[in-house]
Amino acid sequence: MTAAPVHLPRSPLSGAGVKPRAARTRARSPLPAGLAWVAAILGGAIMPFAFQPWGWWPLIAPAVALSLVALRGRRLVAAFALGFTTGLVFFLLHIQWITVYLGPVPLLALSAWMAAWWGLGGMAIALAWRWAEPRLPSALGAFLVMPLLLGGLWTLRESLSSSVPWGGFAWGRLAHSQASSPLADTTSWVGFAGLSFLIAAVSALLAQLVLHHRTMLRRRLTIGAAAVILLVAIPGFAVERTGALRVGAVQGDSEAGLLAPYTPGEILQQHLDATRQLSGEQLDLLVWPENAGEFYANETPSTMVALDRVATEHDAPLILGTVTRDGDETYNALLQVEPGRGAVAEYRKRHPVPFAEYLPQRELFAPVLDALGFLELIPRDFSIDPTSANAFDVAGTTAGLAICFDIIDDYQAREMVLEHGAEVVLAPTNNADFGEGSAENVQQLAIAQLRAVEAGRAVVNISTVGTSAMIGPDGAMLDRLPQYEPGAMLEELPLSTTVTPGIRLGAWIDWALCLGSALGLVALGVVRALERRRTDA
Repeated sequence: MTAAPVHLPRSPLSGAGVKPRAARTRARSPLPAGLAWVAAILGGAIMPFAFQPWGWWPLIAPAVALSLVALRGRRLVAAFALGFTTGLVFFLLHIQWITVYLGPVPLLALSAWMAAWWGLGGMAIALAWRWAEPRLPSALGAFLVMPLLLGGLWTLRESLSSSVPWGGFAWGRLAHSQASSPLADTTSWVGFAGLSFLIAAVSALLAQLVLHHRTMLRRRLTIGAAAVILLVAIPGFAVERTGALRVGAVQGDSEAGLLAPYTPGEILQQHLDATRQLSGEQLDLLVWPENAGEFYANETPSTMVALDRVATEHDAPLILGTVTRDGDETYNALLQVEPGRGAVAEYRKRHPVPFAEYLPQRELFAPVLDALGFLELIPRDFSIDPTSANAFDVAGTTAGLAICFDIIDDYQAREMVLEHGAEVVLAPTNNADFGEGSAENVQQLAIAQLRAVEAGRAVVNISTVGTSAMIGPDGAMLDRLPQYEPGAMLEELPLSTTVTPGIRLGAWIDWALCLGSALGLVALGVVRALERRRTDA
């Protein structure tokens, strides 16, 4: 008698064998190609409205979900094209303020560059859908592992484009959309990368809950609601106040930037005039914006006399921006001017903006920009001083320093707190090149709010034209000046030495998310290759 054959179920990773017990989670088929393109475009078009100046932060979840679903079931070339399209639409809308002085060509170039990163990220996400979804049919796989993997890959792409090449372009990260939302507190625990990951993962979860139509509606609603409630309910890390600093900050309404012309002495005089609004006030520290001292303030006797007079009248140190030089090297810098002592310290910006404050690989790009008529807009290259410490010992405390776009640099935020012990953050900036009513300055202000929460530090965001604001360690606006009007703020800002998990562990969280998602995708590829080899055998 011949024994009946025994059929053993194959590994759950194989996607074959017995039907999974959790068949109720069976997903719908991928979107048809036409609808995938609609989803990709809609995702990119909706996403900017979650950011400032609109600030409709809940829209980030459906926008990301549409972007992810568009990539499901797509081959690599199509995935790159879809991801590229989503990124292109998003950046064309999100950073249109570049066109005020520069016109459409730089906007198209930067948007296309960032869209290429989104295309590469789209390929990785498409592979994750293809390799992981059939191997994770259970509810745990569909509603936990898949969202975590997709969120990690989104964060990996975001982290790479924020640092590569030439320091990257960190504008438009998912976290930046949440400055005015309950999720902002989360940055104090997990940093910017961690918040972006949580947003992407929850968005992927919501997409999965819609896709898995055989799961009971009540169960889907329960899972979705629980995830959102848990995320929103995270309180900010408790920050202990160790003192206070009475800070004055002045906005001169100087419309001169890197590109706008001005008369020498004009910007300085506008800030001298605006500072009179603080006459008679007792200060511990006075802060002026980036470029308020114009060029070579520390080498110009008349300028130094004026600055010393201001510091002496208020009996307080003055922090201001100016361009300095050392031989042939030129720096975008901050000076610390002490009453009767002149400039006693200088911070030189360590992350100048490529193609704005300097031209990387000038021998390569100069002929191209010259042919396009843009070379004259970058007449000099600001140098980088890697040894310059981004903190001043001033007014009896340590102040972290961030010049303009420095505020988006995660590494510098950690450095000022962990290495220098900053108890407050000063962020002088010049937003004049982006035009009146520009979305750029309120987007930058939102990033400064998040940075305050992440670090547990008060932030002085002071601009030549706005938007200037004093921000508390919880991200709340303590004071704010209207755009394009001279004005001054005076607040007693709390100091703190508390180190939040977002600062202490932020770099490790970023690395863990990026490495974990990359290794997860590689592991899935290896499993798939082994399965195919076994099948062929």
